[in-house]
Amino acid sequence: MNVISNVILVHGAWADGSNWAKVIQLLAKKGLAATAVQLPLISFEADVAAVRRAIALAEGEVVLVGHSYGGAVISEAGNDPKVVRLVYVDAFAPDAGESAGMLFAKFESAPLNPEIRPDAQGFLSVSRAGIFKLFAQDLDESEKLAAHATQGPINGAALGGVITQAAWQSRPSYYLVGTQDHTIPPVEQERMAARMKATVAHVDSSHVPMLSQPKTVANFILQAAV
Repeated sequence: MNVISNVILVHGAWADGSNWAKVIQLLAKKGLAATAVQLPLISFEADVAAVRRAIALAEGEVVLVGHSYGGAVISEAGNDPKVVRLVYVDAFAPDAGESAGMLFAKFESAPLNPEIRPDAQGFLSVSRAGIFKLFAQDLDESEKLAAHATQGPINGAALGGVITQAAWQSRPSYYLVGTQDHTIPPVEQERMAARMKATVAHVDSSHVPMLSQPKTVANFILQAAV
């Protein structure tokens, strides 16, 4: 069995690479080498460049994983020839000519929307109530507190980054739908996954299953790696 041993994990908005810590440990126990990219979240181009640097350092083929906004990033960065599989976790999956923001504008209204707060420089954060009740509602109180305190604000312009060529058009893709997601409505996740003709699985989770259901997420990534 030819197992793809390199996994590159891409976080979304209001997060950082440490969101994947539980998944990284589980993948390591199965012999996979995982790298969590730290996105600057200042522009789409800078985020894609950060992922491309991680891909360049990998020795051999790569499974590229994106959560939330990270799904848009991997849809562009995943065109690298080293990338052979794509995994989307509660993620945006834009096609060529689309952006995460364009998809979001077409989605059914998500409960989290009123809790997103812009600052004077155009960076978006999520309120405490939004994190605790809508973004990470299935975590324990200490993890919710950490999620709120460590969130990575994203420049709103990054959500407008347009895909030039969607990597999922030419690679096998996998999509994990969080059925209790209040950030990207599950019905919209299903529609994106169907358009991609992705292999689909479901997890009874909030928007952050890598934190609340890490075994399910790790097992889904393993499925893509074999």
